[in-house]
Amino acid sequence: MRLRHADGSTVHLGYCTNVHPAEDLAGILAQLDTYALPVRRALDADLLGLGLWLAAPVAAALAADPAARRRLRHELAVRGLEVVTLNGFPYAAFQAAVVKGAVYHPDWTTPERLGYTLDLARVLADLLPEDAARGSISTLPLAWRTPWDAERADAARRRLDELAAGLAEVERATGRTVRVGFEPEPGCVVESTGQAREILSAMDTDRLGMCLDLAHLACAWEEPVEALGRLRAAGLPVVKVQVSAAVEADDPDGSAEALRRWVEPRFLHQTRAAGCAGATDPADPAYAADDLDAALDTRLPGPWRVHYHVPLHAPPEPPLRSTVPVLRAALAALYAGPAAGCDHLDVETYTWGVLPAARRPGTDAELAGGIAAELAFARDELVGLGLAATAGERSEVTA
Repeated sequence: MRLRHADGSTVHLGYCTNVHPAEDLAGILAQLDTYALPVRRALDADLLGLGLWLAAPVAAALAADPAARRRLRHELAVRGLEVVTLNGFPYAAFQAAVVKGAVYHPDWTTPERLGYTLDLARVLADLLPEDAARGSISTLPLAWRTPWDAERADAARRRLDELAAGLAEVERATGRTVRVGFEPEPGCVVESTGQAREILSAMDTDRLGMCLDLAHLACAWEEPVEALGRLRAAGLPVVKVQVSAAVEADDPDGSAEALRRWVEPRFLHQTRAAGCAGATDPADPAYAADDLDAALDTRLPGPWRVHYHVPLHAPPEPPLRSTVPVLRAALAALYAGPAAGCDHLDVETYTWGVLPAARRPGTDAELAGGIAAELAFARDELVGLGLAATAGERSEVTA
């Protein structure tokens, strides 16, 4: 979906397809009909944005095959779908039975991560709508925090220099600008905007910047206005926003039974107590655990925020709640002013398949309905901040 900010810029809103397991072109095309097209119709939208997740093998195949890229672009267009952003955080197998820490590999010390991201850039340059100002790719914030040393930090800096050079070459070859946003996440080398300022401010900020995930921002107990101020002061542009919300528990001991229902085997659910915001190390075990079950077992002091993306329109059952108030404060800080703070937004609730059983969609249609409800929630929040919903311009190819 497209919205218009008061400054005249177009703000693209879509949903991230890393909630779906497809990892080859045939599967990706099938998921357009199973999920994306029903979502667009449920929203009565002329045009629906997708933040495509392309696993490394299909990204490499598309990057090497112009005809396959043209086919994918055509299949998107005939369904009233568009792509301005890709999710390049998970490398592969993101909906496997167990993902946990594997999602952080390969990291930015490796040539594999660089090659994957540049493959995505080449693909995105050919998928971008003609009238899109630019494209964006989100990626992991360098690596998981351990092991990390000066040698690995130097290797990552070299990769980022190579990334900026590769993106410049994509622009020379295609005439399209693609930027990459590093996404702070609990437990990683860059967990907070303060760490981003310290570690990433020397990179090429013409082509590299930040992806701000609002659930991650909440789990770091960051105040949105202050966080955005730190990024601006460091000259780090926000190239993409993941519109997401996390689980919050004011009294973890009293909520332990409810929290146990959210423990599951697929993803890490890093848990942070409020004290992490003032700690020298936000992953200090006095305030942090790398998964929800560990936090429950060690009885971290409350209150907690848990890195568990929850549907925006459907908060957890009391006494738990979601961090939607942080989401609202962040959107207001980005869009209530005279200029739009970012032009690419993705609703990214990749956890639908592991929600507690009573909340988990049982059919493809129920999942599509839930995604549509989240997008409607995000759209209405933005309209409430003064953005205007616009009719999307459909391709000359019609469905």
